[in-house]
Amino acid sequence: MTTAIRRVLLAATGVATALAGALAPATSPAPASATGATLASYPNPGFVTGDIGVHDPSVVKAPNGTYILVHTGNNVAIKTSTDRTAWRNAGVVWPNGAPWTRTYTGGSANLWAPDISYHNGQFYLYYSASTFGSQRSAIFLATSPTGAAGSWTHRGLVIESSAAVNYNAIDPNLVVDASGRWWLAFGSFWSGIKLIRLDPATGLRSTTDTAVRSLATRPPSVSGAIEAPFIYRHGGYYYLFVSFDFCCRGAASTYRVMVGRSSSVTGPYTDRAGVPMTAGGGTQVLAGHGFVHGPGHPAVISDVDADVLFYHYYADNNAALLGINLIGWDAAGWPFVY
Repeated sequence: MTTAIRRVLLAATGVATALAGALAPATSPAPASATGATLASYPNPGFVTGDIGVHDPSVVKAPNGTYILVHTGNNVAIKTSTDRTAWRNAGVVWPNGAPWTRTYTGGSANLWAPDISYHNGQFYLYYSASTFGSQRSAIFLATSPTGAAGSWTHRGLVIESSAAVNYNAIDPNLVVDASGRWWLAFGSFWSGIKLIRLDPATGLRSTTDTAVRSLATRPPSVSGAIEAPFIYRHGGYYYLFVSFDFCCRGAASTYRVMVGRSSSVTGPYTDRAGVPMTAGGGTQVLAGHGFVHGPGHPAVISDVDADVLFYHYYADNNAALLGINLIGWDAAGWPFVY
């Protein structure tokens, strides 16, 4: 999530109805000719309805089948759905506020880019605290047995950043590798996307492996514009989804979803052409088209019908909305959306 241009969740009142006729169903079949290399055009977001004003979404499917979505907002906003189509507001993670974050937010209740997942009978939530344009940032952890508003327990600080380091500690994403090791990807601009080891017993940073590993970066010529990592394991690879370019400019946003892959969670990640992501590489998965502006901040889950990509995008009226598409995998193992 860009700190140079702070994210503001814009109202989406009435937009769901206006767009309903234009949006393709999320369960439309995969195009038979799709290879993932270059589709003639990107699909529209799948049809969603209800409370779909969202920025920086992350989604988990609970054991009871309910989808729980968290996103940037005051005290971390929650939405739920029973069918992945109709969404409703479900309160906030911290109804009484999160005073431990105020050192980083300058007193604001706005908390950014949460990441939700389910492990060991608990929901895990990593989320960011910072201020507009600042590298003074932090990532915190909370856990809950239900994922419901007000049920969360503050577990502590995971990592923080300042001018003393070359990264920015926002946009967290938890990944558990094939060996059961826990990792946290994070990062925004500065020197790019990083990865640290976590202790699965606590969910906090490992005290025995404290290395900060570099996964992806972009050159100063494009302002180092890379952020919002999400690592997804498929087949024999780890896929690093990121956002290139700029969000938070309404319909003028240039965000786009890029990907690289590696046989190891720690990298090196390369794109389809073999360019390392640490050298600016990335294969484009989704970009702006038609009424869809600046799609980005990707999150992926495996569901009963397909792998599913969640993201936000801006409508023509500058509202930030929830985007959902299914993911297919071509013969070479690269993802495409449909």
